[in-house]
Order: sequence, then C-alpha cells, then structure tokens
Amino acid sequence: MLTKAEKEYCLDLARSSIAFKLKLINEIPACPSGAIFTEKYGLFVTLHKNGRLRGCIGYILPYKDLYTSIIELGQAAAFRDNRFSPVKIEEIEHLQIEISILSPLYEISDIDEIEIGRDGLYIQHPYSSGLLLPQVAIEHNWDKNTFLIETCRKAGLPSNILKDKSTKIYRFEAEIFS
Repeated sequence: MLTKAEKEYCLDLARSSIAFKLKLINEIPACPSGAIFTEKYGLFVTLHKNGRLRGCIGYILPYKDLYTSIIELGQAAAFRDNRFSPVKIEEIEHLQIEISILSPLYEISDIDEIEIGRDGLYIQHPYSSGLLLPQVAIEHNWDKNTFLIETCRKAGLPSNILKDKSTKIYRFEAEIFS
C-alpha cells in the first residue's frame, strides 16, 4: 500500500509530532502531496522503549486523513495513554515507533475465519469493546481461542461473553511498519 519512502515519512511525522509537543521543534512537517495522506484509515500508533510497550492509541474506524491521524495518534500514544506516564524529553530518542494502518472491519460468524498473523480482532458488546492488533497474537504465540479470550480481557469482558448473542466479533488486517 505505502512505498518505503511514504512509510519513512509517516514514522518521521509521528516522531516529529511528539517532539513538537515536547517543544523540541517549532513545527511539524507539512503534508506531502501524495493522495495516500488525504485518505482516511483506521490507524494505531504504538510506542516501545527498550522492547517494552510505552503507549498505543488509535482509531478503529477511518475518522481522519492519514496525515492528521498520525500527528494526533503519535501525540496521544506518547502523552494520553492512561496506562503510562507521559513521555519525557529524555525518552524521545529511545522510542521505537510502529504504525498500523487498518483495513475495514469484517464481522465474522465462525472462529475459523480468523487467521493468526493476518488478522487483528475487535470485540463489541453493549457493555464494552476491545481491540488487539494482528501483531499481538504473533508476539505472544497465541492460538485463535487465546486471541479471542485476550481480546475480551482487553475489553474488560469475561470470556463467556463470546457466547452472548449481542457480542459481535470483527477481524481486520493491517499494514504494519516501524
């Protein structure tokens, strides 16, 4: 989907958005002319530091254009993920940035539709919802059942909620780069 140069620009844009918020730079790079940057996508920005998760925030649905989403979500992952304290100036050079551009969501009716390594999961229930990106199942060596259970856990839902008729399970793919 994105060229190597476009991916590098996106990663630089996410880092620049964090540096701008920390007042390390005076402006964020301008939006390039490529049409891809004006298209809307579901998107997540994930930060790691020393191999450990440091922040991850995203949009499940395509609310905003790619350029704006990367800026907003880069800053949100660094400063508004309530699981972590805000990123400090001295950390920025140690952050590894990963961007996941999501495909549309596809509702599934059978667990066999899930392919580990290809799919992320989104579980939606009237009480809560939760999402895990495709790479999470690979990183933890999960099978399909474990992936579903952990997605429920992420949503704060018990795993037996999967049997509830009001529960919807979606799969999606992602273009992931860092």
